[in-house]
Amino acid sequence: MPLKGFVVDIRRSDLLIEIQTSSFGAMGRKLDHLLDEHRILLVHPIAVETYLQRPGRKARKSPRRGSIFDVFDELVSIPTLLDHPNLTLEVVLVSITAVQQANPRARRGRGGYRTLDRELREVLGVRRFESVDDLAELLPDGLPREFTTADIATGSSVSRNMAQRMAFCLRRLEAISEVHRTKAGIHYALATS
Repeated sequence: MPLKGFVVDIRRSDLLIEIQTSSFGAMGRKLDHLLDEHRILLVHPIAVETYLQRPGRKARKSPRRGSIFDVFDELVSIPTLLDHPNLTLEVVLVSITAVQQANPRARRGRGGYRTLDRELREVLGVRRFESVDDLAELLPDGLPREFTTADIATGSSVSRNMAQRMAFCLRRLEAISEVHRTKAGIHYALATS
């Protein structure tokens, strides 16, 4: 449905619902123009389980697993927008089936198969982020007073790269602050209210 030169997925009276399965960066301009006058619910599905369905074979579970932390992969492109009072982010954790077909021109990493479609198997959970504090709850418990991304990675069981994305977003949202830098990296502290 068109609104101020943008296409909106769903409009329910004063609430706009956007379902974003790919990059948040692509909708930054739309959010900038619509958020001041409209409440927006941004729904982002993350596949925590993927089953691969290939012709003539039974579906098998992929070893690749997603998690709630994958939301930071997208938030790095619009890290400060979550601080807007009219924006709510809802992450939907799902199990999907990737329907694949043999393709001799597909990259090696895909094993000669290309995904044609993704089908929802099951909704496994929903997490709503209405404020910066909600997002900061993804930081692990028991962090020292000063911590690094290595501490975040260890406490959350995520990669160091993911911990760096978390720190970037949370620092831009002023949920954490940079204390100082050492050879071990940047040291952060939780923001004080």
